[in-house]
Amino acid sequence: MGGEKAIKKLIKIDPGIKAIVSSGYSDDPVMSSFREYGFSGVLLKPYIIQELSEVLHKVMYEEEK
Repeated sequence: MGGEKAIKKLIKIDPGIKAIVSSGYSDDPVMSSFREYGFSGVLLKPYIIQELSEVLHKVMYEEEK
């Protein structure tokens, strides 16, 4: 199951879910329009731990403001 299908199922379970999409395919429409697909953040592979930390922080804390 891909991310697009998975997020649809997860949103049905918990409409307030916060999920981050991650892929090595930058041309994937989900990556460029991640919010339209239900994701809260995006992270292009390969990534370093600092990038992961920044995205996690943004999704967990900045969206609450």
